[in-house]
Amino acid sequence: MDLIEASGVAKRYGGIQALVGADFRGAGGEVHALLGENGAGKSTFIQILAGIVRPDAGVLRLRGAPYRPGNAAAAQAAGISAVFQELSLVPDLTVAENIWFRHEPLSGLGTVRRARQRQGTLDLFERYAIPAPPPDREVRRLTLAERQIVEIAKGLARSPSVLILDEATSSLPPRETEWLLGLARRLADDGSLVIYISHRLAEVRAIADRVTVFRNGATVAAHDARAVDDDALIADMLGRRMDRLYPERVATATGRVALRLGGLGVGTRLADVDLDLREGEVLGVAGLQGHGQRELFQALFGISRSRGSLEVWGKPASIRSPRQALIGRDGIALVPEDRRSHGLLLSKSVRENLTLSVIPRLSRFGLLSARRERELVEEMLATLRIKAGTPDQIAGTLSGGNQQKVIFGKMLLTGSRILLLYDPTRGIDVGTKGEIFRLMRDLAAQGYAILFYSSDLPEIVNLADRVAVLRNGRLAATLAGAEVSEHRILREAMAEARAA
Repeated sequence: MDLIEASGVAKRYGGIQALVGADFRGAGGEVHALLGENGAGKSTFIQILAGIVRPDAGVLRLRGAPYRPGNAAAAQAAGISAVFQELSLVPDLTVAENIWFRHEPLSGLGTVRRARQRQGTLDLFERYAIPAPPPDREVRRLTLAERQIVEIAKGLARSPSVLILDEATSSLPPRETEWLLGLARRLADDGSLVIYISHRLAEVRAIADRVTVFRNGATVAAHDARAVDDDALIADMLGRRMDRLYPERVATATGRVALRLGGLGVGTRLADVDLDLREGEVLGVAGLQGHGQRELFQALFGISRSRGSLEVWGKPASIRSPRQALIGRDGIALVPEDRRSHGLLLSKSVRENLTLSVIPRLSRFGLLSARRERELVEEMLATLRIKAGTPDQIAGTLSGGNQQKVIFGKMLLTGSRILLLYDPTRGIDVGTKGEIFRLMRDLAAQGYAILFYSSDLPEIVNLADRVAVLRNGRLAATLAGAEVSEHRILREAMAEARAA
């Protein structure tokens, strides 16, 4: 018998129909992949399962009985836990406090039994071999990958019979990704249902037993995972065959140096990096997770203090803040790692997010030109094909792919011609990835200089003109032409580890 059955589930948000007829059947003992483009309705559906959103129509059953949770606590009590891509942790609380938030072990006087809470956390880590940070560390001190691990641990703490993993590997390095895939398989083998959402088809192929595909808010296909190939799944998601994910790589770099680093260093994490980024070039940054990529991008955007020399378009520069980096056509703009925390004001409209960084360009004598603002916003909506009901739609209600497009639009409106793209397709569907890849090559052809990091190595190999490989915070190699391959990049990134 299926553990979860859903039939004709529908949900509307104002003028947006998020779900129009979602059907789903998931059994205990399987990993069931749920696929679809951003905006296909996956997030709304799993929020309904998790008790966060109530459906407008449709039938839900859990273990054969009607299921309609009134809130997240009711869903958890029924055995359903969700690990969402957008984290729900409280930064000022510790790892243990977040994991047991609202489920703390209490004394007879109603106080938290902290020793028991800490021991429960350690027991949880041991039970599932969770590669988590110490229980007493504050979440604000963790990396994005560590926070994702804590979010997963929080979902496991309820011992669910249904675990929903929403893009849970999108911010994880390879070793932790391998752990999570193994965990999903282990839970299914023990009788649980794991609903697995990912845009990485290789992961789906590795662990999924069945696949359900949503498109435009409805179920369009359901497959045995072993009986369908990637091209068919992509066609189901897009409603068409995708001719090519990566655009043709045409050399557009000129001899002009946009950014020159000389002995650049940041604390103890980055040292002595000498690197040139040229006009019209896509320069990839690769290396094992945590080997200085984040520090490099943050230093160039003025988030972290750096040492060494820096030239921007041939002129010496000292960038001490993001405001200083964003100085118009000669400036530097960033697409950050965490779009919801660092890239957008989620409670503000698409229009406000797009124009926030360029308000001085839209004002005269302290008065905002509504006409000019409207023109710029409409231009970005059309150019980037941002799917929003109106420019005044709240950014937090957009799909992940469209949120990322808003960040790109905001970046392009600054006029900066040096673009820092830090993992810009993390958690983005394959169709939107293709759009972003084409945009990157088009921008390079227009003379933009692009520094690009991705946690997905094939993206770097297929998009970058050259690749700078970091190892232990230092530049290990700069590869070009036929040298740019996954094998060569990994060999350079792991040379010292292999030698040891």
